[in-house]
Amino acid sequence: MRSALFLIIVGLGGAAILIGLGTWQVQRLAWKQGVIADIEARIVAEPVALPDDLDPENDAYLPIKTQGFIGPEHLRVLVSQKQEGAGYRIISPLWFGNNGDPEGAIMVDRGFIPADVRGIVLYQGGTLKEVIGNLQWPQETDSFTPEPDEAKNIWYARDVERMAKALGTRPVLLVAREIYLPHGKITPMPVDTSRIPNNHLQYAITWFSLAFIWLAMSLYFVRRRRA
Repeated sequence: MRSALFLIIVGLGGAAILIGLGTWQVQRLAWKQGVIADIEARIVAEPVALPDDLDPENDAYLPIKTQGFIGPEHLRVLVSQKQEGAGYRIISPLWFGNNGDPEGAIMVDRGFIPADVRGIVLYQGGTLKEVIGNLQWPQETDSFTPEPDEAKNIWYARDVERMAKALGTRPVLLVAREIYLPHGKITPMPVDTSRIPNNHLQYAITWFSLAFIWLAMSLYFVRRRRA
C-alpha cells in the first residue's frame, strides 16, 4: 500500500511539473507572437529620415528613406537562398556627401547575388540612389563563425562593427527593401521576422506529451504493484 501511494505521489508530482512547464511555454508562445507582431508592424511603418543619433536596441527595424551615393567598395557575405542556392549579400558604403566624402556614411545591404553570376555592375561612378529599407544590427556571429577571408572578400556573417571598420563607415546597417540596382541581378533581401526563433509551441507539445507518458507509466506501475 505504501509503495503504491509513493508511486501515485511521484506520478502526480512529476506530471504536475511537466504540465507546468508546458503551460509556461504556452505563455511564452503568446508573448513571442506579440513581439513578432510588433516587429512586423514596425517594419512596414511609414519610412522616416535617418536620425542623427541611433540606438541599436530602440532603432532596430526602423524603416528609413534616404538618398546617397553607393561607394565602389563592397563586402560579400556568404548566404544561401532556397531557390537560388549559394550566393552573397552585397554590403556597400552609402555616402551622403556630394563628393563621396565617407564622413557620416553608413552601410547598405543591397541584397543577394548568386555565386555563379558574373559581370554584375556594383558601382556606377557615384550616381545618387534613393534607398528604402530598415535599420538592423544582426547578431549573426558566435564562437563558431569563421574569420572572414579578406583576401577573397568573403564574410561568413554580418558583423556590423567589424564591417564598418573595413568600409570606413558608421556601424549602422540599412537593409534595402527598395533600391535602384543595375541589370536587376541583385535581389533585395528585406528585413523580415522569419529568422526570429519561435519554437515555444513545439516545446509545449513536448512537455505535455511527456506529462501524459509520465502519468501512463505511473498508472502502469501502480496497477502492476497492486497485482
